[in-house]
Amino acid sequence: MSTLIGSIIVFMLVITLHELGHFTVAKLCNIKVNEFSIGMGPKLVSTIKGETSYSLRLLPIGGYVAMEGEEENSNDPRAFNNVNVFKRMAVVIAGVIMNFILAVIAFLIVFSILGVRTNVVKDVIDNSPAKMAGMLSGDRVVRIENVEIRDWDNLVRNISSKTDEVSIAVNRDGKEISLNVKPELKNGKHVIGITPKIQKNFLSSFTAAFKHTLSVIKDVFKTIKMLFSGEAKVSMLAGPVGVINLIGKETAKGYLNLLNILGIISANLAIINLLPIPALDGGKFLFLLIESITGKKLSEKVENSLSLIGLSFLFGIMIYVTIFGDLNRIING
Repeated sequence: MSTLIGSIIVFMLVITLHELGHFTVAKLCNIKVNEFSIGMGPKLVSTIKGETSYSLRLLPIGGYVAMEGEEENSNDPRAFNNVNVFKRMAVVIAGVIMNFILAVIAFLIVFSILGVRTNVVKDVIDNSPAKMAGMLSGDRVVRIENVEIRDWDNLVRNISSKTDEVSIAVNRDGKEISLNVKPELKNGKHVIGITPKIQKNFLSSFTAAFKHTLSVIKDVFKTIKMLFSGEAKVSMLAGPVGVINLIGKETAKGYLNLLNILGIISANLAIINLLPIPALDGGKFLFLLIESITGKKLSEKVENSLSLIGLSFLFGIMIYVTIFGDLNRIING
């Protein structure tokens, strides 16, 4: 039950914020919106306010903003197809931007509660390499070899890659001191035996949330690159079943894990939607970008045909990943 509830919460938040982005910018651009829907399939609840119908549908697997003149040409001067190309570009890209914002907010809440690990030393473990080198509580690690250190994650990455003695510069009471430390292998990782000071304030939490969102985005692009280079297989990706399974596991660990997975999924969805594939926001944006350069609209017939091809491709990938990825992993444990 927790798996189902957690999955619905995550999907509904991600979908609602994405569609709200399209809807809000469309309204700001004075584009006529016929329907704002959360969910797909049969209507559960529906109400009309002004010119727009607002509905909640049975299946929490998507949503949409139905704008006049979006799918086919309309003579209405407020139709999507009749406003200038830059307004249409803003509407198309708004959903992606909202998913970025949601990811940052989710991570911001997590970091605000847990705090942010800094490059200031809280404790030095007895008999550790750092202790023997003379490192003290309160030291701020500013450089490892010639690499500037600004946060704990950066510190860990640079220590874990070192096997020989390294030069670590610390700021102690306003003075810079150089220490020679030889990392030790512990539980499969190279460490020096220190713990970080935790900082709790809005600025540090927001900065950490923004950096973490960028890190997730970087990982998505890295995965895409690995798929094209053959280093990774499509079956290694997670489809709808795999995502639901993952959300269920994280939900069982507590609400902070749920928020974390919400941020990851939202950031992933933003990047996937940006891909220049017809039927996705990235594909639509590409068509509009070409129009803004050439001054000519892509014909409705060509755009619909390309969108159908893109949609077929995406459904094919989803089915393949579900069968050979998600279900295979679940069956084989």
